[in-house]
Amino acid sequence: MASSTTGTLNYFLSPPDGSRPYTKINADPTTGQLPHNWVDHEMPMQIENIRGKEDQFTLDNAGFQFARQAATHTSFTNDAEIEKEYYPESIDIIKKMTGASSVVIFDHTIRRRRPGEADDSPQRRQPVALVHVDQTTRSSTARVHRHLPPSDAPALLKRRFQIINLWRPISHIALDWPLALCDFRSVDVKNDLMPVALIYPDREGETYGVKHNPGHQWKYLRGMEPDELVLIKCFDSVQDGSVAILTPHTGFQDPTTPEGAPLRESIELRALVFYD
Repeated sequence: MASSTTGTLNYFLSPPDGSRPYTKINADPTTGQLPHNWVDHEMPMQIENIRGKEDQFTLDNAGFQFARQAATHTSFTNDAEIEKEYYPESIDIIKKMTGASSVVIFDHTIRRRRPGEADDSPQRRQPVALVHVDQTTRSSTARVHRHLPPSDAPALLKRRFQIINLWRPISHIALDWPLALCDFRSVDVKNDLMPVALIYPDREGETYGVKHNPGHQWKYLRGMEPDELVLIKCFDSVQDGSVAILTPHTGFQDPTTPEGAPLRESIELRALVFYD
């Protein structure tokens, strides 16, 4: 098995006019693209296949961590059933892997690749081909206020908390459009990250766009199976240099994908993770 592959990754460039970067969350029905004012910057990057040495990469050192734990819920066709059946077992996995005292899952997204289809509405999400981080410090704090009772939020924000995604393939092996993760130790937090406003019809969120850095160290686990998962750290309130605080990530077209491989299907959960 090849030790690495080369993928063309879509990075971020700031708007040429110096304005605040934004993305509007209402896709163009003909192109499937989200209107934005920043510039796409495609760059070929080497992506190392770390199968066989996954245990060298943890949430604290790299910002991501792989595990093998089959899900009891396997249909992933009904949101209510996912919340009832898949959320609780995923909470248990996150607690076990992190030592957290409480975990609150606030949403999930299922992605099924459909070549040639522009529709990327909420029920028809496709893999994201953009290097990004889901949350900024500002939006992470806002998530606590948004998803937890007002009486609880102030105390929780005084403790260590994280936002962690749990990602896994569903239905079959993910050779098509796998997930690439950037080792936090290769990220220049001050210079590589740019806050991007996410403009919804009724509110505003914020993510990080990621600028190209030739020193970025990209990793993936080739051929992830449905009983494998990865935790992706999007935020950590501990920012004293002792631990990774985030992980840029993206889907990418792997040139080593065998012809006829099934199209990628995956689910990601997003969770607030708290510690006593």
